[in-house]
This record gives sequence, C-alpha cells and structure tokens, in this order.
Amino acid sequence: MVDVAVICGSASDSQIAEKVFGVLREHGVSYDYQVISAHRDPERLDEYIKGSDARVFIAIAGLSAALPGLIASKTARPVIGVPVSGKLMGLDALLSIVQMPRGVPVACVGVDNGENAAHLAIRILNARSA
Repeated sequence: MVDVAVICGSASDSQIAEKVFGVLREHGVSYDYQVISAHRDPERLDEYIKGSDARVFIAIAGLSAALPGLIASKTARPVIGVPVSGKLMGLDALLSIVQMPRGVPVACVGVDNGENAAHLAIRILNARSA
C-alpha cells in the first residue's frame, strides 16, 4: 500500500512534484508518481484512480486545473490540489481548484506550494491513524 499518490497534469509540473517528494521522503511517507492529463487521457486517469491503493491524492495542475476535481469526483479519499503558476500567475488554477461543486471537496494549498501539499497529506495520514 502506498500512502500518497502524486499526479501531475503535465510533465512541465514536475518541479512542483519534486517539492512534494522532498517532504514526503523526509518524513518516510511512501508515494507513487504519475503524469496523467485529465483532458488528454481521462480513461487512463480513471483506471489509475480505481486501481490505486493510495490513502491520499495530491494533484498538481495549472491553467484550468481540472485534475484535482476530476480525481475527487472519482474517489472518497482526500484530494489536495496544488495550483501551478503560469498564465495569470496561477490565479486561474487557484480559482478552479477552490471552486469545486458541492459534494466534490478538494483541499487547496498555495500556488506552486508542493511542500504544503505534502505537509497536509502527512497530517491527514496521521489523523486517520490516530
């Protein structure tokens, strides 16, 4: 069983993922890493979510940032969204992640803040095992 699934919507988001990995490794938290676009490969994303035994998902995405919401719509496990700066300094991604419809909750950290996503995942994991 893996503790955290880290999914980037694009390989260009990997520098944010590296921030996540550093914190997770520092705390001895297991993780799996995938690059899967919610728009370009929704079937593969659906298969990954269904087959994953991760306890928490971290979704890193920019622009429309559909990835965290799509993951949250497919699982009852916690999802943390990391908006990526790019166009509009990440405001577009930030607003997309925090404006999820009722019943599709996604926690959101600051723009490009992979470290806080990892710290939040660790707190969620610790709270669930306490």
